[in-house]
Amino acid sequence: MHAPLFEAYVAPARLYPELWRVFVAVGVILLIYCGFFALMVVGAYPVLGPLEYFGWMRGLATPDTASRTLFVLASFLGLGLAVLIATPALHYRAPGTLFGPARDTFRGFGTALAVLIPVYGVLFVIGLLLSPVEANLDFGLWLRLLPVALVLVLVQTGSEELLFRGYLQQQLAARFAARAIWMGLPALVFAALHFNPAAGTNAWFILLGVLVYALAAADLTEKSGSLGLAMGWHFVNNCNALLVVSVKDTITGLSLFVTPFDMTDTHMVPLSLGLDVLTIVIMWRLLRALI
Repeated sequence: MHAPLFEAYVAPARLYPELWRVFVAVGVILLIYCGFFALMVVGAYPVLGPLEYFGWMRGLATPDTASRTLFVLASFLGLGLAVLIATPALHYRAPGTLFGPARDTFRGFGTALAVLIPVYGVLFVIGLLLSPVEANLDFGLWLRLLPVALVLVLVQTGSEELLFRGYLQQQLAARFAARAIWMGLPALVFAALHFNPAAGTNAWFILLGVLVYALAAADLTEKSGSLGLAMGWHFVNNCNALLVVSVKDTITGLSLFVTPFDMTDTHMVPLSLGLDVLTIVIMWRLLRALI
C-alpha cells in the first residue's frame, strides 16, 4: 500500500494502467521530441548560414558557447510538450495530474528553492577553498543571459521530472506494487541516459551519482504526492552545474566559472562525485523532514 499522498497522486493513472499504453506513449514522446529537435535544427540553418551551420552543429556535442547551450536547453521544450500531449492521448487524463495538486507542487518547489539555494551557496564557498575555479564567461554577459538561462534550465529540469518522476513513476506505480519497478526502473533509465563515454572510467561514478539523485527525487515525490520538491531540487542543482560552476569540457557555455579539471581526471572527479553523493543524501533527508 502506498503512502496516502502518493496514492492520491497515482489515482488518475489507475484509470487506464495498461502497459501497452505506456510503451506506445513512450514511443509517441520520443517521436515528438525528435521531431521538435529536427525542426530546431532545420530552423537554425537560415539563421547561421551555410558557412557556419555544420561546424556550429558539430559543437552541440560539447556546448562551450552560450548559443549552443541555450539551443540544447531549449530542445527540452519538445520533451515536456511530448509528455503533456502523450498523457491525455493515451491515458485520457489531464496533463495537470502529472504534477499533483497545484498548491502542493508550488509549495514544494518554493520549499526546495528556499532550503537548497543557501546550501548550494555554502557548498560553493567550500569548493572554492578546496579547489579554486577558473573564470569562464564575462560577468556582464553572464548577467544579461541569466534570465533566459534560468527559464530554459527550468524547462529542461521540469521536462525531465515530468517524464521520469511524473509520467513513468505514476503509470508504473498504478500497475505494479513493487517499489523496485515503479521507483527503480525510471531511476535506472534516467541514470543510463546520463552516460558519458568521454568521461572514461569516471563515467561509472557519474552514473552512480545520478542514480542516487533519481532515487532520492522519486522518494520525495512519493512522500509529498507531487513533483514540487523534485522539480525544485533538480532546478537548483542544474543551475549550479550549468550556470555557476561547470566541469571543464562539458556544458560550459553559460557557466560563470569552470573547474580546473575535466571529466577524465581520475583524482578530482571521483573525490568530487563522492562528496556529491554524500551531499545528495543529506539534502534528501533534509527535504524529507520538511514534508
